[in-house]
Amino acid sequence: MPSRRHLANAIRALSMDAVQKAKSGHPGAPMGMADIAQVLWTDFMSHNPQNPNWANRDRFVLSNGHGSMLLYSLLHLTGYELPIEELKQFRQLHSKTPGHPEYGYAPGVETTTGPLGQGITNAVGMAIAEKVLGAQFNRDKFAVVDHHTYTFLGDGCLMEGISHEACSLAGTLGLGKLVAFWDDNGISIDGEVEGWFSDDTPKRFESYGWQVISGVDGHDPEQISAAIEKAKADTTRPTLICCKTVIGFGSPNKQGKEDCHGAPLGDAEIELVRKELAWPYAPFEIPADVYAGWDAKEKGAAKEASWEALFADYQQAYPELAQEFVRRKNNSLPESWSHESAKYIRSLQDNPENIATRKASQNALNAFGPLLPELLGGSADLAGSNLTIWSGSKGVSKDDASGNYLYYGVREFGMSAMMNGITLYGGFKAYGATFLMFMEYARNAVRMAALMKQPCIFVYTHDSIGLGEDGPTHQPVEQVVSLRATPNLDNWRPCDQVESAIAWKAAIERTDGPTTLIFTRQGLPQQNRSAQQLSDVERGGYVLVDSDSAPQIILIATGSEVHLAVEAAAKLNAEGLPTRVVSMPCTDLFDRQSAEYKESVLPRATTKRVAVEALAKDTWYKYVGLDGAVVGMDTFGESAPAGDLFAYFNITTEAVYNVAKGLK
Repeated sequence: MPSRRHLANAIRALSMDAVQKAKSGHPGAPMGMADIAQVLWTDFMSHNPQNPNWANRDRFVLSNGHGSMLLYSLLHLTGYELPIEELKQFRQLHSKTPGHPEYGYAPGVETTTGPLGQGITNAVGMAIAEKVLGAQFNRDKFAVVDHHTYTFLGDGCLMEGISHEACSLAGTLGLGKLVAFWDDNGISIDGEVEGWFSDDTPKRFESYGWQVISGVDGHDPEQISAAIEKAKADTTRPTLICCKTVIGFGSPNKQGKEDCHGAPLGDAEIELVRKELAWPYAPFEIPADVYAGWDAKEKGAAKEASWEALFADYQQAYPELAQEFVRRKNNSLPESWSHESAKYIRSLQDNPENIATRKASQNALNAFGPLLPELLGGSADLAGSNLTIWSGSKGVSKDDASGNYLYYGVREFGMSAMMNGITLYGGFKAYGATFLMFMEYARNAVRMAALMKQPCIFVYTHDSIGLGEDGPTHQPVEQVVSLRATPNLDNWRPCDQVESAIAWKAAIERTDGPTTLIFTRQGLPQQNRSAQQLSDVERGGYVLVDSDSAPQIILIATGSEVHLAVEAAAKLNAEGLPTRVVSMPCTDLFDRQSAEYKESVLPRATTKRVAVEALAKDTWYKYVGLDGAVVGMDTFGESAPAGDLFAYFNITTEAVYNVAKGLK
């Protein structure tokens, strides 16, 4: 049997060879953390390479994602479907081994990492999901949800503010099955970090309520093993294991230096590494005994089989719970969902109410929440303003994790990245809320949800200058433009309680990407709709008001401005100018409709078009064309009552009417 060091050297060799072949990458972290990875993955990780989606597997997140060859090496060596040919194609087009780990490319990659700090935050989300799901489904003698989340992180992750947001909450929630390994090598790309990173990290994590295991030699297997045992023994607190390592371990001339952080070692240095490590094999060559020492397929299959036997007994003892567990892990909606959600939406149309869409959102949650035990909501503070708490909401706490609502605190970025982790974990429909303006703090996590095609639901209220007196610091202007420009992201800005409920329904049903739900502070009038119009809302854009003859003018609007367009159209039609109003609550969804449908809503023959939205104008020119006009914002807002602001910025019925009349 090869020694631990020899097994770890396989990671070092594969990593340096792949980076060298690609002529780019980060060999230092994989070479420095190889010994930690060897102990964790051969002695402690509970996983099955033949079934990467086994529900009760341990999760592993490489937060310092630039060290991706560490993860690819582990997956290849332990028996996942990641052949050596893919490692040889590291960083190449269409390979399963991109420069940073990307969810959905290679089996065993639990999340996309690279933007530092988000990996550890995803891991916190996964640990939350494990704790909540376990509290909801575990019963005496039947711990069907019982595993750990492990994450590697470096100095860069700890410097990013998001790590504070997530790790602080992890301590508060007592996530005792979360274990983080800090790669304390003192080096970043710019050199020795002591000039810009002098935190007392152990004390920082102790203040969060973590168990901290300091002074571990990251190249001593016995110390690493003892630390992991100690971490697993404390189930009341998350654990940080502080591992002192040498970046680029084994490189005679570059180890311990920034030279090996983000660049290939070079052919000459690699030959020296082979001698230093006593690794006399050709590039990408792994001897049979090393493969055998790493192979986790047999052990993993046995672990999964043991769990399957436990779950079979669980099914006998708790058949309904077992059925619900399977449904949720398969991300299937309840059988009653389609009928009951449609029934609720019809009832709203039949019973008009003029309310703020944030209130309509809460009403929708009260209707949909009892149907969906998988809902796991939250808010970055502001729950009383976002109206994300519904009648069945129960807070998740350290001592009772069986609830369905997370008080994230003022942590917009952390919340959004934790939601990614929860959603990746499975079994939940995660939603989280803040003011639309503060989406800016969370933007990168929202982008990551879109990149990974994860169906998170981001709820954003106080959606325009309609926020009013809080002023321009709180009034979003340009945010929706950037959200609409994000691939895979659906953005809904509904105009009344009906469109709000339909937006929620669409977000809940979506499986291939995230959704933003953008709601008003101020009350809005409900619009009249036929049964066909009610159905067409789900297309993202539809004819809300039509003229008696072919339209000469088309008014397009969303959210709080739809009623302005309707009022302006009434005046124009009364004057003999045939005018159509198109409500477009989700431009992203409308753009995916057939050419025939889009033509039926926005006929090319009608070139006189006006879009109105109390936000930046840029989105709308692709719909109104160069001959059309947009009534919207060109500046930041001001502090004043909402009504005064709409008048001041000339976003009114009269303005829409005058602009439409003036089109040539």
